[in-house]
Amino acid sequence: MFIDASAIVGILRQEPGYEDLVRRIDDVTGQLYTSPLARYEASVAFARSRSGQHKAPSPDLLTECAAIVAEFLKELSVRDIHITSSIGDAAIRTAAEYGKSVGHPADLNFGDCFAYACAKAYRLGLIYKGDDFAKTDLA
Repeated sequence: MFIDASAIVGILRQEPGYEDLVRRIDDVTGQLYTSPLARYEASVAFARSRSGQHKAPSPDLLTECAAIVAEFLKELSVRDIHITSSIGDAAIRTAAEYGKSVGHPADLNFGDCFAYACAKAYRLGLIYKGDDFAKTDLA
């Protein structure tokens, strides 16, 4: 199962519905995966959320949040998927089909396109927050 940045941040911030995300992770019997891109996206989003409204996080806060994200993933024994050129190509195809730039209802952003490409490449389910991926063929 691939854990998207949205799920990581949702759990760490204890956003509405985080219990369901935790339950979904707990129900996984196989290996959990994420990617360096998802870790980056989660770290930055988590830092922004902790810095206050419309305020950029400080370098120290970003470093602290990245460590929290890393520890969270370590506790779950999450492995990184290596981003290969074929996954990069798949992310571009994903953007062309489901991306913000083409006006698809899924409205996938950069990180979403890579999460989708990783999940597809490794034939994994996807744990995420929101409804964007539900509007793709991963639903």
